[in-house]
Amino acid sequence: MKKALVPAAAMIVAACIAATAAFASDPTPQELLDAVGIPPADGRRGQMDTVGFATTTEQMLSVVTQGMALAAPRQEALRGEHGWGDTTAFRAAVCPHDDYYYASRLYALLIPYIRARTVIVFGVFHKARVWDARDQLVFDSFESWRGPAGPVAVSAIREEIMSKLPSEDYVVDNDMQQVEHSVEAIVPWLQAFNPDVEIVSILVPYMKWETMDRIATELADALATIMREQNWELGRDVAIISSADAIHYGDAGWGGKSYADFGTSPEGYQKAVNRELHLAESTLCGPVSRPSLRKFLYTCVDPGDVTKYKRTWCGRFSVPFGLDVASRLSEELDGRQLNGTLLGYGTSLGEVSLDVDTLGGLGVTAPNNHNHWVGYAAIGYE
Repeated sequence: MKKALVPAAAMIVAACIAATAAFASDPTPQELLDAVGIPPADGRRGQMDTVGFATTTEQMLSVVTQGMALAAPRQEALRGEHGWGDTTAFRAAVCPHDDYYYASRLYALLIPYIRARTVIVFGVFHKARVWDARDQLVFDSFESWRGPAGPVAVSAIREEIMSKLPSEDYVVDNDMQQVEHSVEAIVPWLQAFNPDVEIVSILVPYMKWETMDRIATELADALATIMREQNWELGRDVAIISSADAIHYGDAGWGGKSYADFGTSPEGYQKAVNRELHLAESTLCGPVSRPSLRKFLYTCVDPGDVTKYKRTWCGRFSVPFGLDVASRLSEELDGRQLNGTLLGYGTSLGEVSLDVDTLGGLGVTAPNNHNHWVGYAAIGYE
């Protein structure tokens, strides 16, 4: 496996921002806003992370080209096994949001099958604790989002969705949305494969299952009404993505905490990977069911206090919520049970890295070694 040298500047930034900050001492909202790489302007959301994610067309072209090349062998095998082709359109997905340097193969396995014009992305709210956000979805009011190739429009259905939801189900807060990187990581990939894509970003903070399932039901009902009015199909016109990195593992760089259940040897690493593969395959793949989504949630968090981790998936709320919405929508619109396929699983330690010399300054926001690594699951749903 190729491991390119990490630029020194990126390593300096790594101490301050991105995924590791979710486990460090909490900053203030203003400190987070001050750390935004490219601030919002003229109704357009800016970009929180300018180190791990592309900011220019040239960077994104290099990322996509290399990511697609890395994904090609697995992509060919999946196409042969499932008969997928150039018209295959996933209805829903679980997609990583970590640095492109590490996770591009996983993005490349998934995003080509997101063909809908409108994509609803359920994001992780890493800083939910800073705002004490819980039991409500978080929308933004930006007119567009910054993309490497130009602005990405926000779909007009955002306002329609909110108009159909009980007011207690959501808040609208641009600051919360601006400091979160879990959606902005996916948007450039969507733009690269569909320049006309429109998005709706919805952050999912702390929620117990009963609250999650209730709000997911109300959101699915709202979406079903809108889609029937527009004569839209799930997958063809609207797709749903749950943003999520998988396990955050190791005993270093996690704000003084240890998440190394199996130790930090190569053998411990493989045990951790095998455990995460089993969790993904047993609860998120195959026919989607509410009991399996609930099981996933409470494998990751303490049922008595959902702010406490049991398993450090940062997508512990976005994944079951997004799949609950997507599965209900699929059943309500055309009576189909959503079915998931694991396209790939990787880690920041095990993935083949991109060629950093061709990325125009793009770097990483955290190290990758047996003491500190992150897992990634790419799952497509038909």
